[in-house]
Amino acid sequence: MTSWVGRTATEIAAAVREKRATPREVVAEHLDRIERLDGRVGAFRVVRAKAALAEADEVGSRGDLAELPLAGVPVAVKDNLAVRGESNRVGSAATPDTPAAEDHVTVARLRAAGAVVVGLTNVPELCVFGTTEGVHGTARNPWDLTRTAGGSSGGSGAAVAAGFTPIALGNDGMGSLRIPAANCGLVTIKPGHGVVPAGISEGDWFGMSENGPLATTVEDARLMLSVLADPGAVRPSEPGMRRVAVSLRSPLVGVTVSRPYATAARDAAEVLIKAGHQVRRADPPYPASLSTTSLAHWTAGTAVDAQGLDPRLLTRRTRTHAAVGRRFLSSVRGGDSRKRLRRRMEPFFEEYDVLLTPALARRSPEAVAWHEKGWLANVLANTNYSPLTPPWNLTGWPAMSVPLGTLPSGAPCAVQLVGRPGSEATLLELAEQLEKLHPWQRTAPLDQGRLPTAPGT
Repeated sequence: MTSWVGRTATEIAAAVREKRATPREVVAEHLDRIERLDGRVGAFRVVRAKAALAEADEVGSRGDLAELPLAGVPVAVKDNLAVRGESNRVGSAATPDTPAAEDHVTVARLRAAGAVVVGLTNVPELCVFGTTEGVHGTARNPWDLTRTAGGSSGGSGAAVAAGFTPIALGNDGMGSLRIPAANCGLVTIKPGHGVVPAGISEGDWFGMSENGPLATTVEDARLMLSVLADPGAVRPSEPGMRRVAVSLRSPLVGVTVSRPYATAARDAAEVLIKAGHQVRRADPPYPASLSTTSLAHWTAGTAVDAQGLDPRLLTRRTRTHAAVGRRFLSSVRGGDSRKRLRRRMEPFFEEYDVLLTPALARRSPEAVAWHEKGWLANVLANTNYSPLTPPWNLTGWPAMSVPLGTLPSGAPCAVQLVGRPGSEATLLELAEQLEKLHPWQRTAPLDQGRLPTAPGT
């Protein structure tokens, strides 16, 4: 019997459309894997086993089955996006346990394309931090269960890397797609502003948060983005030589990039040179004020999201984060610092088509109860390992994380690709060339007995 676990969304959808598989058998096989292994990983807050099988049957009976781009594909959804009939807890005890009446627009688009939602994935409280743990569970990196999957789309990243679903839906306000993708060996793209409907929270963190795909291949990431994006929002890319700048410099003063991630960026540069691109070392003109600007927007977004919630039910780190952010609300709402950053970066992206950087500065923190630690410990841990993602949310420009190489532990390493507005197709094109010339393993060998067991299991 053909196994559909570990197959790509593209492969599964083709098989379902051609009647070589049914949505029910595909979904059932993935649900079985979740039941066997998610106790070790912690990807899901809610698994919709019964509902997912019923929805798989509905997909199988659709008259347009042969035309569905995601026919019968199991998908995981981040627990800050509404799924009809399920509560939306956003990783907190302070949020209401009330079923959503309607799907978020991105979830509705996935379902219209034939995807089946198998569950909602764990996130840190209010999706604030780059580690995923809290009252609803801890999402671990399937490649190294002693380490966090990242955040805030950590559960979604863990679900795909563990083979629980071939694709997952997440979002990114300061790196929340790219961080778990880099940790878990996945492909993701944070689209530029206005490409995919946002509607993630009140004000979408001042327009910085974007919804996007997590996948094991560039082909799947492109396919999922095509379903999520507004019609015509992704501009076609003309093939040809690209001018690529390679920077190993951290945007934040005092934070350095470790050797494995610097090596990954150098290796990616060599691959792109072989692919015929013009590649040069060049650092973007990051302003010295970037640390302050990032902190102001990061905390102010939380201050908005925490409004109306009972502070007694929020963790101490979240309460402090929101309290700091309230001091920045008026200045952040004005948008002047983001406009200045865009103006400063625009000449650099007139000279270069794409920026290549390490995805992270160092491996992810241990999978421990970070939600019980103090605010400063969390901020330092996040900043020291992920300083390279926030600038591009501040500008609102597209950015990708692409696996490349491995860390000394054997877990995946990754690089980041950044482009000017409207360059999503160009980033995907370069990522596909990296994938072709430097292929990566798709999913972690969770069921092969080669990984450390998570503490307490």
